[in-house]
Amino acid sequence: MFTRIKSIIFCVLFCSFITFSPSFADTNTNTILNVAPLTIVSAPQKFLNKTVVMKATFDKFSTLGLDYKKAMRSSSDYIGFLIQRDDVEDHNVPLSEMKLFVKRDYAEKFIELDTGDKIQITGKVFSNALGDPWVDVNKIVILQKKTSPEKTKK
Repeated sequence: MFTRIKSIIFCVLFCSFITFSPSFADTNTNTILNVAPLTIVSAPQKFLNKTVVMKATFDKFSTLGLDYKKAMRSSSDYIGFLIQRDDVEDHNVPLSEMKLFVKRDYAEKFIELDTGDKIQITGKVFSNALGDPWVDVNKIVILQKKTSPEKTKK
């Protein structure tokens, strides 16, 4: 009888820990968060190990951040890319505080991306080294191609 009571108490305590513990709830990495890039840059630790979806303006492919040992992504397997800051409208400014990485073979599908194209990025924030978010991008969707002046003249 006493063993049964101990078992019931253990189950109640364990269930209450799972239900009410904020630290346990925060470990749920299956949640996908729709968030602005500057929000992630302002608090990268909040998004660590979370999957995020961002709408952004493509800037260019880059080697920025590759082969940095504390957040290693090998330049032989990955390529980085930059998006533009969305808080600057009168000229193009890359959001260099966010390190975005994509596998090279996947990136080849997006070789036609131009500066100014609107994209949607899905990825996981895997590090906050140097106080910056480092994101493994696993999906890119082109939302809108930038209209170039040469194309509109024809």
